[in-house]
Amino acid sequence: MRRRESRGQRTYDVVLFGATGFVGELTAGYLAEHAPAELRWALAGRDREKLRRLRERLAEHHPGLGELPLLHADVTDPASLRAVAADSHVVATTVGPYLSYGEPLVAACAEAGTDYADLTGEPEFVDLMYLRHHALARATGARIVHACGFDSIPYDLGVHYTVRRLPEGVPLRVRGFVRTNGTVSGGTFASTLTALSRPASMARTARARRRAEPWPTERTVRSGPGRLHRRRDLGAWAVPMPTLDPQIVLRSAAALDRYGPDFDYRHHLLVRRLPVVAGGAAGLGALFALAQLPWTRQWLSDRRKPGEGPDAARRDRSRFAVRFIGEGGGRRVVTEVSGGDPGYDETAKMLAESALSLAFDDLPDTAGQVTTAAAMGEALTDRLHRAGITFRTLTED
Repeated sequence: MRRRESRGQRTYDVVLFGATGFVGELTAGYLAEHAPAELRWALAGRDREKLRRLRERLAEHHPGLGELPLLHADVTDPASLRAVAADSHVVATTVGPYLSYGEPLVAACAEAGTDYADLTGEPEFVDLMYLRHHALARATGARIVHACGFDSIPYDLGVHYTVRRLPEGVPLRVRGFVRTNGTVSGGTFASTLTALSRPASMARTARARRRAEPWPTERTVRSGPGRLHRRRDLGAWAVPMPTLDPQIVLRSAAALDRYGPDFDYRHHLLVRRLPVVAGGAAGLGALFALAQLPWTRQWLSDRRKPGEGPDAARRDRSRFAVRFIGEGGGRRVVTEVSGGDPGYDETAKMLAESALSLAFDDLPDTAGQVTTAAAMGEALTDRLHRAGITFRTLTED
């Protein structure tokens, strides 16, 4: 693992790639509003004219950004990505679906020893990037941090927050329950379609990673699909969520001894009425079937495209809350992570603060493909809490 370079040896602290997409523009706006004055940052993308128009919109409210650097970067031009990575400490990207467009930038960052953050919720992409680029990233000192948005920060950091309030050195059990009225982003929908259309490939890649990845031998970390059940204490049905999020939580647990000698996590969506659960299951089944054929998959993808999203009024009405129930060593703690619009505003905030944390915070000495909890942990939790995403303890017994 190389020694990290001093700040002055590269031109930019943070480069935002994909800045002209919907979430990309929200992320750029967040950085313009909240980044420290000393941040050296740039916008990157393949269309310089779109970048220039975005810079003009940012400069209307922040005149000092009128000369914000604009960098050419195109996933079909690996040399352009290598140039951006070589001159940056951190590259944050919103360009998805990541299985289609993400690997060239991961490769460039791994080679250059540049920290990388994205918004993927695609398990196959995360596993492939581990298999292909983790070893090089460890050698160069790059931190490759996937899932720095609503996938999967509230769960990864929420469990980390909960575990730190339980006894050390004992078996721990944590259950997560998600409640949201937010809309699914175009990028998330595209990623979901991609995943549903590739079940066999996703399973093969997951098996290959399990064979290749070292796992704790003196500690046990596990998860599972859970089961549908009624939670009277939460006033809803708990529906198992087969998403990337539990996998991210388990990898944090595998990396951090603080999760104890025997750690177990289950992940659920809260739904108030059982008919809604049945309708959701039927809808997911139909989506899976339609995703198997190219022409129906294309028809679905045209319904909600990456880079599109709801207006500010709709986002202002959206909220999320994740309740965690942790038990171990005779103690029980209930915590909550909550915030505003999950798929857009808060996701942009999470990505921006992740990039700033990687660029500026005093963090653990990690490298390779790492999770938000392992790479940034309390530093990022504190940043997000100051930014308006609430981490709180409800009860401790």
